[in-house]
Amino acid sequence: MTGRSTGLKTSAEPLVEAYDCAMLDLDGVVYVGAHAVEGVPELLAEARERGMTLAFVTNNASRPPEAIAAHLGELGVVAAATDVVTSAQAAAREIARRVEPESRVLVVGGEGLVLALQEHGLIPVSSAGDDPAGVVQGFHPDVGWKQLAEGAYAVASGLPWVASNLDLTIPTSRGVAPGNGTLVNALAAAVGRRPDVVAGKPFRPLFDETVRRIASTRPIVVGDRLDTDIEGAVTCGADSLLVMTGVTDVPTLCRAEPGRRPSYVSWAMDGLLRSHRAPGCDDGSEEHATWSLDGWTARVAQARLEVSSRGSDPNAGLATVAAACWDWLDRQHDPDPAGPQLDLSAVDGLWRDR
Repeated sequence: MTGRSTGLKTSAEPLVEAYDCAMLDLDGVVYVGAHAVEGVPELLAEARERGMTLAFVTNNASRPPEAIAAHLGELGVVAAATDVVTSAQAAAREIARRVEPESRVLVVGGEGLVLALQEHGLIPVSSAGDDPAGVVQGFHPDVGWKQLAEGAYAVASGLPWVASNLDLTIPTSRGVAPGNGTLVNALAAAVGRRPDVVAGKPFRPLFDETVRRIASTRPIVVGDRLDTDIEGAVTCGADSLLVMTGVTDVPTLCRAEPGRRPSYVSWAMDGLLRSHRAPGCDDGSEEHATWSLDGWTARVAQARLEVSSRGSDPNAGLATVAAACWDWLDRQHDPDPAGPQLDLSAVDGLWRDR
């Protein structure tokens, strides 16, 4: 074995014992649509029994923590309101730092932001004519032209402007719909400026808010999205576990940029309850570096992924394939998009019987 590494880590202890708190994304991790991810309520209950604190962390600013906790309870996941941290809470703290105590703050959003502002002693208002000292913007399905117009009037005057997040889309039961980032872009296009700060993932404020509320000293971020959950963990210097129950598929994982690579990978939430080993590189050559773990062997040759042996553990296979691809990507000296493209046809059907 060589000393080459792609960023995947080894944990001799199960993650539930190596970290004191799991910062859990919701959609794609705890539930998908209206249903809990299979086995997750039981796995999270076991994690708690083994001493891990759970924090449910969401970019969605539309609902207050009490409503989210109640929804989780309906899905079989035990959660108190104090276990939930939202981008609305992080946004409220950010605007509170920028205005005087008991100031009026214009809300372009819904109940989640209103209650979060009141928690900081601020007064939510709905019109630029109410003499607000700042503006907070977060997703709510009822946001329309009138709220955006009031936001534009206030933001154009130079008031501090905090956005809960910049997610362009949100998943719904009918498909993909515009998210808060789309609405922020609409307001920004109208006034010619961007928010002063963004509170939600992948930016720091939501992670800092979670650590503050949960009092964690060694958290691990658990998510399904590379561009929010995992990038946010990298930005904050936290370790992360990517689960493949949400939006990220194997090709997307294999093409991840360095700033969006998780510390650990797992097909499901059971990865939180076990130890992890990083794949090793058997060949240090530039052209044919071979990565292996628990019977799995993979390499990229001439821009094509090759899996030459398969072990019995699909999680080890996922880590091995990701490591081989990331190593190849990191060794490409020409970032030209017209250069060699990674051929991932080898993953087709590779885990069909997982």
